[in-house]
This record gives sequence, C-alpha cells and structure tokens, in this order.
Amino acid sequence: MAAGQQGIRSAIMEVFHDGVWRQVLVNLEDGTLILSVEESHLMNGSVPASPKDPRNGPLDSTSSVGDVEVPDHVANQVRIVRVIKQDVGGLGISIKGGRENKMPILISKIFNGLAAAQTEALYMGDAILAVNGEDLRNATHDEAVNALKKAGKEVELTVKYLKEVTPYFKRSTSQSSWESGSGPKEANATKAWNELKKIPLKLCYLTKHVSVNGMENDGKAFEIFTPDGRSAAILRAKENAVASQWFNSVHSAISKSLPYARDEVNAILADRPGNREVHVMGWLAEQVQMPDSNRLEWKPVFAALTDKDILLYDITPLSCEDWASPYISHPLLATRLVHSGPTGNNTMGAELTFSTRTGTRNGVECHLFRVERPKELTTWSHALVNGAHHAAALIKEINCAVTWNGVECRLTLHWENGFLLTRAKTDTETESVLWSNPYERLRSSSDDAKRLLWLDFGDNDGEQELDLHGCPKPVVFVLHTFLSSKTSRLGLTL
Repeated sequence: MAAGQQGIRSAIMEVFHDGVWRQVLVNLEDGTLILSVEESHLMNGSVPASPKDPRNGPLDSTSSVGDVEVPDHVANQVRIVRVIKQDVGGLGISIKGGRENKMPILISKIFNGLAAAQTEALYMGDAILAVNGEDLRNATHDEAVNALKKAGKEVELTVKYLKEVTPYFKRSTSQSSWESGSGPKEANATKAWNELKKIPLKLCYLTKHVSVNGMENDGKAFEIFTPDGRSAAILRAKENAVASQWFNSVHSAISKSLPYARDEVNAILADRPGNREVHVMGWLAEQVQMPDSNRLEWKPVFAALTDKDILLYDITPLSCEDWASPYISHPLLATRLVHSGPTGNNTMGAELTFSTRTGTRNGVECHLFRVERPKELTTWSHALVNGAHHAAALIKEINCAVTWNGVECRLTLHWENGFLLTRAKTDTETESVLWSNPYERLRSSSDDAKRLLWLDFGDNDGEQELDLHGCPKPVVFVLHTFLSSKTSRLGLTL
C-alpha cells in the first residue's frame, strides 16, 4: 500500500548513514518506522533463487523453477491476483519475455516489501496472461510493459505458473537482455533487505527542516529524532510529492500517539504534590542564539502546557523527576501570544512560527517557536491563548506591595473587578481602601521597565503612579491577560 493509506506502508527511499546516502526499504506499521538496508549478493554475475520461496530472488540462468516448491493449488492453475500500486516502486515486479522472443510474459523478479510481495499470491515464474482483462498471451514485451504502466492504481493480474517454460526461459535470459520492471532497477542482483533499525514513533520529533553536508533541504528529505532528542534517521525521497506524503504519514502517526502519551503522563503525575494536569505537549523548534556568536539556529524543544504554566525541556520528560525539572517555566498568566503564522521564505516555503512574550522580574523574555504543519500552529496558538484565560479564571487575583504617594500599599488586580489599592496593615491599623477602579475606567497604562507603573483612569482619578519596588513587567502582563480574559468572556476583542 502507498503511504497515507491504512495498514502497512512501504517504499524505497534513501537514508543518510555513515556520511553517505544508502538505499533503504521503509515500512510504516503500527506506529513504528522500520528501516531495512539492501545487500546485493553476486555469484558469477548472477544469483540463485531460494529453493524455498520463489519470491526471494530473480529467475536467471542459475535458478531452476523445477526445484522451487510451489503449492499444489498454484502450479498450472489460472489465478487472479489484485495488486495496489505504490506511489514509489509501482507494482514491485520485473518482467521478461514477449512474442518477439517466443516466450510468454513472465514475472522475473518480485521486490520484497513492495506491492506484489505484499499480496503473497504471486511467484517468480508466473506467466501474466492478462492485465485488467487485457489479453497479454500474444503480447510483445513493450506491449506488456505499457499495459502494466497504464493499468491504474488497482491492477488485476491473471497469472499462471508455467513450470514447462523454464528451460526456454533460461536459454533466452542467457542470450538476451529484455528485462523491464515496474519496480526499482537492479542488475543481476537479488534484493536482500536486512533490518537496520526500528523507530517507535511515540513521542518522537519530526522535521523537514534538515541540512545535510551543508546543503539546504530541497523538500525531499526529513529527519526523525528520538524522545531523548537524538537523531534517529534522515530520510530522502526522489520526488517532493513522495517526501511530503511520507512526512505527513509519519507526522500523523506521531500525533495520534500524543493523547495516549499525555494520559500516561497525567497518571504518573497524579500523586505528585501540587500536580497540575498537562493539557498540551509535544515537540517544537525554538530559535536560539548559539554560544559565543550571533548566529541563530533552531533547536528541538519539548513543550508542555499545564493549568498554569508553559514548560520547556531539552528532552521528553518521562519521570516525575524529569517533569519537575524544566529548563524554562513561565506562568501562562504573564505570557502573551504575539505572533502566529507564516514567516520568511526559503526553499521549503514560508516557515510556520509563533512567538511569545513573558513578563519576568528581569524584563520581557521572548521566544520564537516553529512547527511543521498548520494544524500544529493552530493547536499551540489556541492552547496558549485559552490557557492564559483559564489560568486567569483559576488564579482570579494577584497582590503586590507598592508605594503610592509615599505610602506603603498593596495593589490587587482581580480578573473581574479590576484594581484595588489598600493601605498596608500595621499591628495597630486595619486595612483601608485608598481607591478602586474597574477595568472599564482604565484609559491607558505605561511603565519605565524598571520599577514604576502608571495607570490613567481619566477624569475620575486621573493618572496614578505606583512604585512596584522592582520590574513592573510581570504585573503589566498579568493586567493584559485579565483584560483579554474579560473581553473574551464578554464576546469582545482587544
């Protein structure tokens, strides 16, 4: 079957291995990517077929159909076999013979892992009597090739295993070269595929932004990283369309595993003190500045959104200890999505990115992330905005010590009610309200990025200056989230 369909999917591609590109058979099955490399076994210019299974090698001058154990119901019986062509590899067979050679059209090779082999109903030495009902018993070799090429996606082959033609077939193949194939080209070699690697796709990272040997990707390659952030394979197809199809299939397999992985994570974290449920998680690429240079590069990061925070990890966290140790943790309440969409243009087209700004005690911290598919961009963008609003509803208010008109006070921001300034309590005093204003009265706000915050309430209370005793950015960003949350609840936009 072709990539993108249900069940086992396979194709001939290339893998970057030991500094060179090598041909590889790629199978995608049950959430696992299986890579098998080819080994060519030559013996005096030809190879014997396996006496056990005629699907394992080509018919040539050293193989004997008479020695092949063919099931009784197959020998000399007309059979109809349906084959679904693959986008890469076609039917996965080679043929020999034709009227000009006084031979029937015979299957000379069946390529392991491709369409014909997956039927498990065709044999080397089968004569092709018809293709989709078109009689080939008197066809030339070229006519047979054309019939197979134009047969469409689903091909119905009428075949018959002819033991008696083997002696003539052997003589002809030793004298002539009239072999054509609807599978990969090869010269007198049998394709023996040895499994190189199995890559379980759960929690893997996939990207089509890959550079090999200093050459930028032209859209035909993609790279897979394991959950620990290590490169598992760089694969390349001959055509952009095939590469895109396989990229989407592998990406979909990874995406389908994420909800189950998230449930497993939440089960692990359920008994952890202060546990916060993980709502969204997965791999992103973050733009970072390389140490000791001004060069910017993209680095894979594992990101997660909880009830209150956005967490970033170098590798996929698997244990409670891992989850407790992100290299960055930012409160969603003080984080703002400032961009989401395509940016730039290169050989791969516009990149899909989103950026965040977070108010911290050290100022504003910015992050630029890249995703691979539009659906991911939508998922993360919505999750960040909705996550911040959810955090506002969950936390409801923040308090901070401020100085106002030389008086030590406490400023409260409430997600629904707005601003409240109270005099700081002493041992002998009770808390007293100095002023309060709803969000609707706020005309503008500004800060000096150091310690001062100005709130302009217009004709009512005018402009109020507050000394926050530190960087005002966390309060400013929380204020924006509360405003955004309230306007969203009211069905308005900022």
